[in-house]
Amino acid sequence: MATVNDILKFRATNQIYQVRPDISVYDAVKVMGENNAGSVLVMDQDGTMLGILTERDYARKIVLKGKRSIDTLVSEIMTPAEKIIHVGRGTSIQECMEKMSGKKIRHLPVLENGKPVSVISIGDVVSLLIREQEHTIQVMSNYIQGVNI
Repeated sequence: MATVNDILKFRATNQIYQVRPDISVYDAVKVMGENNAGSVLVMDQDGTMLGILTERDYARKIVLKGKRSIDTLVSEIMTPAEKIIHVGRGTSIQECMEKMSGKKIRHLPVLENGKPVSVISIGDVVSLLIREQEHTIQVMSNYIQGVNI
């Protein structure tokens, strides 16, 4: 059974994009845009995760409410740490899918010993599932054709 660790092994990088809670939402969205990321973790200077800010937070809590991202602090709209759904390296992909679809979220921080080591997205989960399906199809095709692997 595939796990979060399988996703992390296939990635080019597991860099965590992070911002401080006292910067503007505008600056946080700039970090997301520069890194082609759909979320950033909100961290204090000690490396403690305080929250997460996602594109969805921006759309719903800034754009739809008529606020200005340049005047609003990340801390005002982030999802606080105690409400963040997270996973570990050993979490099954099935469980990730259930959490994401059940809570209607697109990003899951990966924690190890209480500290974030990565963030996976729904795209990461889908990519792994596609790779697994392609492998299964290839194995079945080889079996049908009598090819030994």
